[in-house]
Amino acid sequence: MRPLCDDPCVSDDVQALITRVQEQERRLVLPGFTHDDAWALGTLLVGMARERGLPVTVDITRGQQQLFHAALEGTAAHNDVWIARKVATVRELGTSSFLAGLQARARGEVFEDAPWIDAARMAGHGGAFPITVAGAGVVGTLTVSGLPQAEDHALAVEALEAFLAQL
Repeated sequence: MRPLCDDPCVSDDVQALITRVQEQERRLVLPGFTHDDAWALGTLLVGMARERGLPVTVDITRGQQQLFHAALEGTAAHNDVWIARKVATVRELGTSSFLAGLQARARGEVFEDAPWIDAARMAGHGGAFPITVAGAGVVGTLTVSGLPQAEDHALAVEALEAFLAQL
């Protein structure tokens, strides 16, 4: 896993992180996304987390339907709350929750402080990544919760990269 930065993601060059995450979102596009794909991606990610002893909750959706959910040892109900908030951000903006937070930071703002954001419903913290299908756009989300936000994001990206490499 390659964290993008140390949590809470303070960087002298937030713009470089924004560019990197935007590149990830452009590159990580699937040819399709089925229930079986969600299962394969979810079990791949859970396997990676278990191998490393990471206390994470993993969630995968397509549209409004939850296709995969697993909570590993060391997680709690609040991880599900974080997942819901991160997923709402991806659904609203069509970008990763990490990118949303970074873009606010680049403007000198806190994502959740924006007047149009319901902070109880949305979060600009890393961990939810859009599942994008070629020719269709964003169709779902892959979300990790339980680690510092940059690590949640990095684990989701690493799993999606590994999944794409298997196709």
